[in-house]
Amino acid sequence: MSLDPAYLEYPKRRRGMDHDYYPYSNFFERKPLQWPDAKKLLVWPVISLEYFPMVPSDDPFRAPGHMQTAYPDYRHYTAREYGTRIGIYRLLGAFEKVGARISVAINSVIAERYPELIRDIVAGGHEIIAHSTDMNGTIASGMDVAEERILIIRSLDALEKATGTRPRGWLSIARSQSFHTARLLVEAGVDYMCDWVNDELPYAFQTEAGPITNLPLNHELSDRQIINVQQQSVDSYTQQMTDAANWLIGEAETSGGRMMPMHLTPYIMGLPYRIAAFERLIADFAERPDIGFSRGDTIIDNWDAQQ
Repeated sequence: MSLDPAYLEYPKRRRGMDHDYYPYSNFFERKPLQWPDAKKLLVWPVISLEYFPMVPSDDPFRAPGHMQTAYPDYRHYTAREYGTRIGIYRLLGAFEKVGARISVAINSVIAERYPELIRDIVAGGHEIIAHSTDMNGTIASGMDVAEERILIIRSLDALEKATGTRPRGWLSIARSQSFHTARLLVEAGVDYMCDWVNDELPYAFQTEAGPITNLPLNHELSDRQIINVQQQSVDSYTQQMTDAANWLIGEAETSGGRMMPMHLTPYIMGLPYRIAAFERLIADFAERPDIGFSRGDTIIDNWDAQQ
């Protein structure tokens, strides 16, 4: 029996995604970027600073890293809280030693519960990216649009109140969006989002409300993915980050400046048996003249100026 020809007909078959958010773009045929100080690679560290409520919400889904056993789940709750009490300061200390300014994606509840922690981050010259309200503030298709708009505004407003500056960037929990998220972010005045991971440089993203820039935060290079999910050692993590940096610098020789995200979780990387290896990795990068560290908003500004 032959296959019905209609089976192969797909009205949206074309290069790229099934949408008009952005056109297909070959990474190696773009106009070469030039980073400040002639750096070939900008490392973009992003710390996810999260608050996990004791009882998780499974609507629309349970956030990665949430409580796992019968409630009250004090074991996992306090393991996560370790990140806001100890791990975050170890990570900030590592970057302070090399003079790096980074991005910190923050649940807005953190600003309400631990204002002194927010003050320390801002005093260090770091950028704050909005990361929803808490780890129950997930977004997915089917969520009421009005409810999603409120969640976005609540997060931005709380962080602006705590810091005096409205966040320019947005990172959804688990990088999950609805069909409305990008438009709602534009309407809320957000300049860039980090949820779409299909690139290694910023790119223009169109919505019904206007443009926004996507700054891809690679999932595969996160400490959660390598250490927690894949159960690899911190030494394996540092080797993979070094390998990635070396490869990208090689591409930069002929194709222009490259970017490498470094997504970090304080209660994972901030543990005492991992932080020394991480500090060595950061120090090694800082000693290389072709590598620099950057906040997300700085990358966006440099990219935008060259378009």
